[in-house]
Amino acid sequence: MVEKSSDSFGTTEDIIVADINQEEPIQASFARESSLKIGRLTLFSPDFQNLELIPAKFTCDGDNINPNLEISGVDEKAKSLVLIMDDPDAPNGTWDHWIKFNIPANTRNINAGEELKGISGKGTGGNLDYAGPCPPNGKHNYIFKLYALDTELTLSEGSSKSDVEKAMEGHILQQVELIGVYQRKLDLVEEKVEVTE
Repeated sequence: MVEKSSDSFGTTEDIIVADINQEEPIQASFARESSLKIGRLTLFSPDFQNLELIPAKFTCDGDNINPNLEISGVDEKAKSLVLIMDDPDAPNGTWDHWIKFNIPANTRNINAGEELKGISGKGTGGNLDYAGPCPPNGKHNYIFKLYALDTELTLSEGSSKSDVEKAMEGHILQQVELIGVYQRKLDLVEEKVEVTE
């Protein structure tokens, strides 16, 4: 299993398991089972690995449902989880695809296409639930960010990502990232034509 995590100041490369309370992320080359033993927050998808292609089923070219996600290593002091998925490669700035806060801290599995418990924030497109990758051109990165908080947020449904991020300040116990990549088939065909011409 490959994972991606970050601290409050940036992201690390390749396989990472990190706790925000540490000064530096831990580089992990060991197996997934080993990472669970030391109790680090992890976010894993059986549908795609970190920095690899998100299956079309979970995009606007397919069923447009969220992928399966598995959570482990949540701090016992956590009162809630926050999940944000965004696209930093969108042409007009970061596009927010999925914002969910006050997720029960004991959540361990998020099943594909099922309603996730918690409160929905509003995405860039006005959506209150998952909106799959649908890049207008080229290959885009989609970052799934999971946070373990020491509190629940006193925000209402439809709050923006910036509102959620501001409310989380000073309450983040752990955080981790999982990055998926997607490029629409039409773009791939056009690229192939350009190369052969």
